[in-house]
Amino acid sequence: MKMKKVLAVLMALALVVLCFAACGSDDAASGGSTGDTIKIGLSGPLTGDNAQYGIGVQNGAQLAVDEINAAGGINGVQIEFRMEDDEADAEKAANAYNVLKDWGMQLSLGTVTSGACIAFQGLASADNMFVLTPSATAVEAIEGDNAFRVCFSDPQQGVEAADYIAENNLATQIAVIYDSSDAYSTGIYDRFAAEAAAKGLNIVSEQSFTADTATDFSAQLQSIRSSGAELVFLPIYYTEASLIIKQANSAGLDVKWFGCDGLDGLLRIKNYDYSILEGVMLLTPFTPSSTDEHTVNFVKNYTAKYSDTSTLNQFAADAYDAIYIIKQAAEQAGITPNMTASEMCDAMKTAMTSITYTGVTGQGITWGADGEPSKPPIVVRIENGDYTVLQ
Repeated sequence: MKMKKVLAVLMALALVVLCFAACGSDDAASGGSTGDTIKIGLSGPLTGDNAQYGIGVQNGAQLAVDEINAAGGINGVQIEFRMEDDEADAEKAANAYNVLKDWGMQLSLGTVTSGACIAFQGLASADNMFVLTPSATAVEAIEGDNAFRVCFSDPQQGVEAADYIAENNLATQIAVIYDSSDAYSTGIYDRFAAEAAAKGLNIVSEQSFTADTATDFSAQLQSIRSSGAELVFLPIYYTEASLIIKQANSAGLDVKWFGCDGLDGLLRIKNYDYSILEGVMLLTPFTPSSTDEHTVNFVKNYTAKYSDTSTLNQFAADAYDAIYIIKQAAEQAGITPNMTASEMCDAMKTAMTSITYTGVTGQGITWGADGEPSKPPIVVRIENGDYTVLQ
């Protein structure tokens, strides 16, 4: 009889333990936190061809996190920050999202590159997880009312580039080399082509490549030479652009070069002859030589913290601003660490469309419900191994 009573008590205790375990499991699944920190996660390329972008984002974000934590955090709460390596690959970005979700991510910087962010954002949207990508420019990268970005979108860059070329009479005969396998590149080019036509620019040579053929550009350059193009538009990343410009220089092709934010990084390629980059123009939200207070402080603190300044680029600046933007929106929204990720997201959506932010990558930046930022573009030209801002 006593044995039966003992067994009954043990079974009751077991049911209580299971009940508490189940309740805890439900809380974790809904994105709740039992800790006293706010967890911000993202993924990006920390290895591979695009690592300079990812490391820059990681460094810029971490610098901002450290500064904010030292100053008291967000609403008095410290930030935990974690980044996963996705090698700029969509499948790995999706895996990274699940790893970060299991870690307890409550707010996100999405990913660094566009293709990866599209996959990441698909999962985040389904979970109603807040995303503020610093640098993913594809339109699809922020589809859903949970997502915003710091940088310009691909279409915005395409339009701004065509407008600048036309309004400043840089050329009327334009050639283009773009990566047909990349969402970033094709997104910019499609809108550039439409805006160029509207502005009276003539695209005389349209050349493409894919990730598998991005080493030898002799055929594309020969076609451009034959077309009589005065300017070559490069809506691509700096790694391929550096090869194209080097091969064009060797072939004696004398043209102007104009690109977008993907070219940022040209001046930080090791063992590269920067003299052949003289005159290259690009859209970028950040130049380290700027004398405005926000940029001066950012550059000073970044170089003090990180010995490798090759990653001091617009990606680092965008990520630095992204963390401070999250802080401003989260404080306005009254975010607390015990809120679920979905609850945080709902609060952040409203806050993001009501704040105005001034930082390293722009002044008076605002956001619409579509997640797009409103800020003026900056065009720079490479002169004597540095950026000069053009008016």
